[in-house]
Amino acid sequence: MRYAIIFTISIFLLTSCNKDKYTTAPQLKFKSVNTKGLHSGEVVTFTLSFTDAEGDLSDSLYVEQFEPRCVATRLARKYKIPEFPTSKNQSGEILVTFGYNVPGAVPLRTPQCNRNDTCTFRFVLKDKAQNKSDTVSSDPVIIFR
Repeated sequence: MRYAIIFTISIFLLTSCNKDKYTTAPQLKFKSVNTKGLHSGEVVTFTLSFTDAEGDLSDSLYVEQFEPRCVATRLARKYKIPEFPTSKNQSGEILVTFGYNVPGAVPLRTPQCNRNDTCTFRFVLKDKAQNKSDTVSSDPVIIFR
């Protein structure tokens, strides 16, 4: 059975008068993470902001969990973006949430090298026209063993 969706992509539409920041390729920025240290039974939530000139962000979000000292902990996944109302020159926020040994949550990779892992998470946004944003990285998150 698939994991219940604690991995959430929530889009909060924002308005802006600055048209210069809207491009054909989606623009993605890392804003924040709710914790710098994650223990078993907790969740981590990343807040990203986006802009897109065409407002066609209904393809996917690529997420990579990267631990430079432990290849076994690394994990990459692609998630479908849920449908939401779109418009030209769109901006908003995306919340990405993972659980660490949280029943029903989309899991992240637990430490695999017999020590705590210090991971960064990388994100890429793709739109319907297959345009990709630049890769953005989170602040490091320690995943405690």
